[in-house]
Amino acid sequence: SSSMERYISKPTAAIWPDHASVVHGERRFTWGETASRCRRLASALVRAGIGPGDTVAAMLANTPEMVEMHFGVPMAGAVLNTLNTRLDAESIAFMLRHGEAKVLVTDTEFAPTIRKAIELLDVKPLVVDVADPLGPAPHDPSARLGAANYEAFIATGDPAFAWRPPADEWQAISLNYTSGTTGNPKGVVYHHRGAYLNAVSNIVDWGMPRHAVYLWTLPMFHCNGWCFPWTVAAIAGTNVCLRRVEAGAIFDAIRRHRVTHYCGAPIVHSTLINAPDGMKQGISHRVSGLVAAAAPPAAMIEGMERMGFDITHVYGLTETYGPASVCAKHAAWADLDVGARTERNGRQGVRYTMQEGMTVMDPATMTQVPADGETMGEIMFRGNVTMKGYLKNPTATAEAFAGGWFH
Repeated sequence: SSSMERYISKPTAAIWPDHASVVHGERRFTWGETASRCRRLASALVRAGIGPGDTVAAMLANTPEMVEMHFGVPMAGAVLNTLNTRLDAESIAFMLRHGEAKVLVTDTEFAPTIRKAIELLDVKPLVVDVADPLGPAPHDPSARLGAANYEAFIATGDPAFAWRPPADEWQAISLNYTSGTTGNPKGVVYHHRGAYLNAVSNIVDWGMPRHAVYLWTLPMFHCNGWCFPWTVAAIAGTNVCLRRVEAGAIFDAIRRHRVTHYCGAPIVHSTLINAPDGMKQGISHRVSGLVAAAAPPAAMIEGMERMGFDITHVYGLTETYGPASVCAKHAAWADLDVGARTERNGRQGVRYTMQEGMTVMDPATMTQVPADGETMGEIMFRGNVTMKGYLKNPTATAEAFAGGWFH
């Protein structure tokens, strides 16, 4: 069965309908309300002509609407294409054209970019505006590009919409574009099975408890937020939304909502470490963070420890749903000096629980290299937590999965 059926239809909304699902400023929703809003969204999309396999794009900040898109779009049988809000109009236009988006839900903050992008399209999608009260242009008429705003759009939907899981769990659930080394971006297609398995791996490999409070410092447009929209739903947690990654706003959210978990690149953690001491006061509970990309330096490990934050290093890429390996920390490492502990914590780790295989190979011979810490090779992944393929590029797919391994 699909990830959507497991997450929102059965356990979470049914068992914890009154538990906080999404918090954004003064806006607060429960899982019962979120389930209803997602069904309304799905119903409204179907009434707008969206069917199985159609693409629905989102140009959104980390807001409640972006959380809902991760459920409502798949409920309609469609494919969610989250767009990088930092890109220019030409890049956005390419993605909308290449992905054949039929609907675009966009935040009014990005109206200048989206207006230019739509002008470049011969076939234009239905545009729905999100006017976030915490955004820079919630009441600017010139920022309204669509025929309807989001709240009016989902109001046309049925809160009891009888959505169905996909007939095949390999059906596409999302489309994410990643920069190519040459030429246009590549469209990476995720399937329902992979999204479900990686969402569960996030729970297992990070040791996330029921009702964790997750702060959205990581953009949800990046690898579907590393599958954490579905992860948080699976544990009946709370999504704390954040439009901008700023130290003051992060520390305020952690204090106010007792945030337990967040993710980010090294620069996010460094921003917190280097913030004025006054911003860090009043946090007495343990906070866990995931860091990806470069190995965390000793100063970051030490700085986070001084703040009482526990950092775990992960590695992955768009083609593997975000994090696909984790630094499996051992309790004995706590007794090491900071240098030795940093060396261990900086390792990019072992495969995620639900990832079938990860190794390092010689790409010419497709044989494993010695695990001696010196021999060079390419990281290879194999299993269900790898992309379905590149959109409309079968040659690239065949090359990427040579011998059953993605590299």
